[in-house]
Amino acid sequence: MAPLRQNMGYQANMFHPTKGTAMIISKEQALLKAQAQLDQLIASVHQAVEQSRRIDQVERDLIAQLLDLGLTLLNLFVAQHGNGDLGTTAETDEGRTLRRLAQTHERRYVAIFGELTIPRVVYGTREGQKIELAPLDQTLGLPEADFSYVVQDWVQRFCLKGSFAEAAESLQTLLRLRIGVHTLERMSQEMADSVVPFREAIEPPPATEEGPILVVTADGKGVPMRRPVQDGPKRHHRRTKGEKANKKQMACVGAVYSIKPFVRTADDILDEVIRHEKIKDRPEPTHKHVWAEMSRDVEGEPLNAKDAIFCALFQDLNLRNAGHDRPVVCLMDGERALWETQRVYFPEAVGILDLFHVMERLWTAAHCFHAEGSDAAEEFVADRLRGLLEGRVGHVIGGLRQRLTKHQLTGSRRKTLESVITYLENNRDHMSYDVYLKAGYPIGSGVAEGACRHLVKDRMEQTGMRWTVSGAQAMLHLRATYLNDQWDEFIEDRIEREQTRLYGKNAA
Repeated sequence: MAPLRQNMGYQANMFHPTKGTAMIISKEQALLKAQAQLDQLIASVHQAVEQSRRIDQVERDLIAQLLDLGLTLLNLFVAQHGNGDLGTTAETDEGRTLRRLAQTHERRYVAIFGELTIPRVVYGTREGQKIELAPLDQTLGLPEADFSYVVQDWVQRFCLKGSFAEAAESLQTLLRLRIGVHTLERMSQEMADSVVPFREAIEPPPATEEGPILVVTADGKGVPMRRPVQDGPKRHHRRTKGEKANKKQMACVGAVYSIKPFVRTADDILDEVIRHEKIKDRPEPTHKHVWAEMSRDVEGEPLNAKDAIFCALFQDLNLRNAGHDRPVVCLMDGERALWETQRVYFPEAVGILDLFHVMERLWTAAHCFHAEGSDAAEEFVADRLRGLLEGRVGHVIGGLRQRLTKHQLTGSRRKTLESVITYLENNRDHMSYDVYLKAGYPIGSGVAEGACRHLVKDRMEQTGMRWTVSGAQAMLHLRATYLNDQWDEFIEDRIEREQTRLYGKNAA
């Protein structure tokens, strides 16, 4: 059995329960105390009726008393298991004989009800050396950290949605647990270490629930980073024009999902994106899995965010397509680095340029000739969009080149139109929209943009937030697991892995 690390890097003084630490008492004492607390609960309800108290006041009093009762009952549960004494010696799974140490060693355990100090008999070579066996820890299935698995689960559910400071405040208000922000951050990173092994071991969705088309998509989203610590006095820096106050590092966000074919015409698309007439019976993505990666060092080696995300997408897609021959669609914007990485990991995929990014360029081109918001600008976009949707990409690009010359554009408008033409020219291999529509392939990357918002922006860009690379990556891994509806499975998998590591084949 591996030695137990008493604090897992958490500082003991970071936790201060309102009522201090409860020492384990005998099961008889715990049972009597629990009965007295239960009687007091019932009596407090009768007293509240006599005093005509509001129901919310009674509710607050009851939850406080129920937390106290829960701690006593947990004490009773521990007390009924004794102290783990197996005699003067005990054998390990490997057949080694260990001696019972003379002193009883205490173990700190923080539950949702409060904190317990658990005395137990331990075994090792001699006092002062590492503890090699703590039978009571194994019997109870204690975690490696001081915090219970329930506390770790609940704490991270708070941290996934709001700042660590807000999570700490909520825990104190609801459960009377005072856990410091730095402790929550470390807990987050340590829990995130279990995400990749869980992801690699998870079973693919049932084949009967998958759509006939598999889609991979990727995009980038900036994460505000903490400024590096500077040596010496802080120097004032006045930002230059266009310089932003906070430096961001790009997270690469990806998703894999399956979907049913959805055959449409150019008119259908124009009705939706120009006339804002929603298409009926649009199929929904099935088993959408999102992921996000930061560029970082892993075991001393640099890992590029794009390589990391495409590797994760590759593993997910291959697992889901094993034994099948579903067509694979890769749907992205025009960033060349993404397409270069796609050619490495998904060379067989049908590459599709996101139509909404194309439309942004068409509107930009329209405003070189027509006023924003004008009917003429809308007509300009609709006409060229129809050409692209009907497969006349070269014709559209040629028409824009002619306008560039015929209208003798100069200055910024000329540069703007030239950039639009270059964008379309560089991406024309991924713009066979007439073929995509007939095959029923998706042509808009709303899933990737939604993942950028829900996975990254909604948590990482809250007011005043700044991240380290390790902290950001940990949060992105945990949030992805949560958003993929895999949280409960992840928590159980993490517990089972830790219990096996701590207690071996005898783990419960």
